[in-house]
Amino acid sequence: MFTVIVSIQVLPECVDDFIAITRYNAENSRKEAGVVRFDFFQEIDNPASFRLVEIYRGKEDQAAHQQTAHYLKWRETVSPMMAGERTRVFLRNLDPSDAEWK
Repeated sequence: MFTVIVSIQVLPECVDDFIAITRYNAENSRKEAGVVRFDFFQEIDNPASFRLVEIYRGKEDQAAHQQTAHYLKWRETVSPMMAGERTRVFLRNLDPSDAEWK
């Protein structure tokens, strides 16, 4: 498995629009064959701060995701909504083993 955690801070006036377009991206991302999970979170104490937890079967699946129409639409749409650069952390799976994922 190949996991990416993306942290995003958006402009407060853009929160609702950001949620709408990111839900669109997440829903379509979960339909991709190489996506195991694609979860979208909002911080309770800082509603303009979000996390995406993306789990792919392999690194190549994450690269393929970045070529999809829904991702490209999301990236273009959210760009002016950002309060700063998004950050990403890449993780490798330790437990459960890759074979145990469904």
